[in-house]
Amino acid sequence: MIRKADQINKMDKTMFGGPGQLHANVLLQASEFADKGRLFNHCVLHTGEAIGEHQHTNEFEVYYILSGTGLYNDNGTETNIQAGDLTICYSGEKHGLKNTGSEDLVFIALILFS
Repeated sequence: MIRKADQINKMDKTMFGGPGQLHANVLLQASEFADKGRLFNHCVLHTGEAIGEHQHTNEFEVYYILSGTGLYNDNGTETNIQAGDLTICYSGEKHGLKNTGSEDLVFIALILFS
């Protein structure tokens, strides 16, 4: 199967009370995970936009940073992130992400079931 760029669903959504919106290309629909996960998105946060802190239960989320810089909240500990960094939020943990740079923060988000 091939999904052409014009067939990929787009989503703009305020995430967990963060300022601004997450801008995402929804790469896989929930029904396409064979019950192994629920999210695989190419995401963009513009300067100052954020995904508010939230917790995962019975699943884990990975962010792979493609470009830009930001501040990652890892269970209350904030760490600067940049292109090439990978974050993992395991089941029972909390995380959030904010674009603190002057360019778009672009990343892949993947949620798989634990």
